[in-house]
Amino acid sequence: MNYGKMKKKITFKETDKNHADLKIRLKYDGIKQQLFFNSLIEAYLNKDDNIMNFIFDLKEKLKIQTIAKRRVVKQRHVLRQQNNQKYGLSVAEKETIYDMITNKGEDS
Repeated sequence: MNYGKMKKKITFKETDKNHADLKIRLKYDGIKQQLFFNSLIEAYLNKDDNIMNFIFDLKEKLKIQTIAKRRVVKQRHVLRQQNNQKYGLSVAEKETIYDMITNKGEDS
């Protein structure tokens, strides 16, 4: 099965002014639109601290979720960060372990 391999197109509507301003800003920063959105999605899915802080602020500003739910979600995020710092493996360590697992059958 090729789950996760096929490319999907994501579309949404934005005002013509915001679209133009975005294109100008991306051009100024030298970032292609696709790279910008792909990077944002990846950072959000990987729970990047900068993006998560933005999401926490956004949910508070727009009153998304109850105050109690937002507090629980934020506490879980902080706990996850602490556990990653305390017990987490580096990216290189994870890749080494993955390589060891995937190559195990080839060395036998």
